[in-house]
Amino acid sequence: MIRALHTSATGMAAQESNVNTISNNIANVNTTGFKKARTEFDDLLYETVQEAGAKSSGNTEYNVGHQVGSGARVSATRKIHSQGSPQMTNNPYDLMINGEGFMGVVAPNGELKYTRDGSFNVDAQGNLVTRAGHRVFPGIVVPPNIMRINIAENGTVEAFTRDSVEPINLGQVPVFTFVNPTGLRSDGGNLLAATAGSGQAIQNVAGENGSGILMQGAIEASNVNVMNEMTDLIKAQRAYEMNSKVMGVADQMLQTINNVR
Repeated sequence: MIRALHTSATGMAAQESNVNTISNNIANVNTTGFKKARTEFDDLLYETVQEAGAKSSGNTEYNVGHQVGSGARVSATRKIHSQGSPQMTNNPYDLMINGEGFMGVVAPNGELKYTRDGSFNVDAQGNLVTRAGHRVFPGIVVPPNIMRINIAENGTVEAFTRDSVEPINLGQVPVFTFVNPTGLRSDGGNLLAATAGSGQAIQNVAGENGSGILMQGAIEASNVNVMNEMTDLIKAQRAYEMNSKVMGVADQMLQTINNVR
């Protein structure tokens, strides 16, 4: 009975973490470029009471073993990097990656972070920046009094001014890819950081080497599907209730044993 109490407690703890992940997904349903997470579980250690293949008599063997499990635990929260739907904004500084990859953002400490949120603008100095004021890599500076800015699918940024016939090339926005994007670490603020699990960032010209192309005047919506999340939430709630029911049954059985005269 004590084993059942501990086993059901691990199941309740695992489902609590699952609900936390689902709630974060739902909370970010309108977060630009957000990628939903999925909770993954592992079973815990087993006590082997009878090994399969052990001798049952002098000339026979057990063909089925007897093991008793000790519950479950959360092994990972995996980011699902499927693409969200495009949202047209007509803001010339907004960018969306259509395909694989991330845009680079320079953090205040100089570290390069990565994002799918292309809600960009220019600051007082003309730097192309995020909403938080972080510069977009490699550092695009927009001159004053421009008539129009054009960002091509390969990331080339050109500005048209009143005094020039030909456009001014301001640089090129690259797209970064990773061998294992699931290994990226979420740092908040729609920013991701490379880890040993993700591997080093691979800088590409947009549209080359399997990277996505850039779309000007659009941003990427969250890939969270509310209906799927609500379904998963109901399943997690029912799993939590069943584990609590097991704990209650184990408690009743212990009570029965204690009341034996």
